[in-house]
Formats: sequence, structure tokens, C-alpha cells
Amino acid sequence: MYLPHHNPRRYYMKNQTVTDKPIPSASPNSVSVNRQYKDTVFRMLFSDRNNLLALYNAVSGCNYTDAEKLTIVTLENAIYLGMKNDLAFVLDMSIYLYEHQSTVNPNIPLRDLFYISAEYNNLVKDESLYSSALKKIPAPRFFVFYNGTDLQADRLIYRLSDAYLSKVSDPDLELKVTVLNINTGHNAELMSECEILREYSLYVSKIRANMKLYNNLDKAVNQSIDECISEGILSDFLRKNRAEVIMTSIFEYNKEEEERKLRSAEREAGYADGLAQGSIKMLIQLVNNNVISTADAAKQINMSEEEFVEKMKQNQ
Repeated sequence: MYLPHHNPRRYYMKNQTVTDKPIPSASPNSVSVNRQYKDTVFRMLFSDRNNLLALYNAVSGCNYTDAEKLTIVTLENAIYLGMKNDLAFVLDMSIYLYEHQSTVNPNIPLRDLFYISAEYNNLVKDESLYSSALKKIPAPRFFVFYNGTDLQADRLIYRLSDAYLSKVSDPDLELKVTVLNINTGHNAELMSECEILREYSLYVSKIRANMKLYNNLDKAVNQSIDECISEGILSDFLRKNRAEVIMTSIFEYNKEEEERKLRSAEREAGYADGLAQGSIKMLIQLVNNNVISTADAAKQINMSEEEFVEKMKQNQ
């Protein structure tokens, strides 16, 4: 039994209605997801109700068997509000937000705060919050499924309070997001509880391995699909959706590479900033020890003397 926190997809237990809106679905086993932004293979797989329920059971340690008890509460206009969420659902009187990421993003708690606020607003929009009766709402659970190339622990927690300008030991407002590493070799127990998730992880690892081998993305994706079908990995899904999976996988890989290059540039910029800060501190120390004047120190880093004096004040 795997027992971490829950993640973003929205569904509800039957007889625990949170919205009067009809629930659209493409097929009896298909979950309606927000397709106004580019889809991913992860979303394609877990838009299937049975696959989603299997993932929920593995993450939560539950053993539900009726996928129809999942109730979808996805915000259709989230993309226009600058919010992204892969899957959202209510089940067993809790609301779950599941998101897949291939890049490290410590800002996810703040993003989820905006999203869950909009979600709650949607759930109670026709009711008064000024009455004396307590309005009950589903408890939120937030999860990210990470399969990027940066090294990450099997499981980690992001907290909204980590972003606060001043550290607070017991913040009045907190939001926790559980990040689960779903790369091959990680979270073995979780993978053993959800076969679809394990096979998805294998598919991604094959693309990366074949990309290194062929250095051609089209060939790497097609070869990976052929290998998976041959080995019984997501075979039915890949046969049925091959064209869309190829297109989506290529898009995902290119997006991941662009984000990796951006993070590399950010790290280099941060390193340069660090060197500059180190130089300033060293010069301040020399000035304080009467080795050089403030004017000479300012010249060393192309600042005016007034700017350097201000830096000295900031570093006191």
C-alpha cells in the first residue's frame, strides 16, 4: 500500500455532488480533460477512467473498483486564467489535483493555490458565505508526477510557505504539494501498484535511450513505439493511438529540451550573479579594512561611488 499525498485531477464520489453541471465524456471510460493546451501522453493515458482510478488507488493506498464513482470538476476556463492543471476530480469527499511535469517547478504550490481558489469559487458560487451555517467543501490534495531528467528524490514536498519573503514557523496559510518521481528506478512500490504508470515510465525511458542512440527524434520515437508494442508495454494504447502519440511525444521532447536549455542559461546567469556578489563583498571588506577607497572599489566593478556606497549599506 502506497500512502503519499493526493494530486490534481478532479472527480467526486457519487451522491457527493459538488456541481450541477453535466459531466461531458468522449466515451464511457473517458475522462473529460482540458484540451485547450497541448496534450501529453500522460494525460492521454490517464484520461481513461479505469487507468485514473488505478493511479488513484496506487497513490492513496485505496482499493476502489468502480470508476464511475469518479466525478470530474475540471475548470474549463482555467487556461484563459493562466492556470494549468492536467486532471482534477472529486472522490471520497476530497478534491484531487494531479499534474504531470518534466521540469522542476517549486512554484507549483502558488499555482495550485490560484487553481483551487477558482475551483472552490466555482463550487459555491450560488450559495451565500455570510450565513451562520458552515459551508462544507471537499478537502484538497495536490500531486505532481515528475519524470524529468534532473535528479530528484522519489518523493518530496513543496510548500507554499517556502516562497514567503520571511520564514514563518507556523504559517496561517499553507499548501503542500507532493511530488512523486515516476522515472524508471524510482518509487518501485508505487510502480508495482499501478501497471499503466510503470509502462508509461518505460516508454519514456526508451525514447531517451533511443534518442541517444540515433540522435534523431522521429526515429527514436518510432523505434520506441515498435519496441514497446513488441514487448507488451502499452501495446494496445500505442497501436490504437500511434499517430497522436508520435506527434505528442515529439512535442513533449522538444518542449523538455527547450526548458532544459532555459534552466541551464538561468543557472549560468545565477553563477555570474554569484561571482559579482562575491566580488562586491570582497571589495567592501577591503574598504572596511582601509586597504582601498570607496572610489577605487567602485571603479573595479564599473559602478559609481554612490552606487557602491549603497551596496555597502545593503551588506551591513
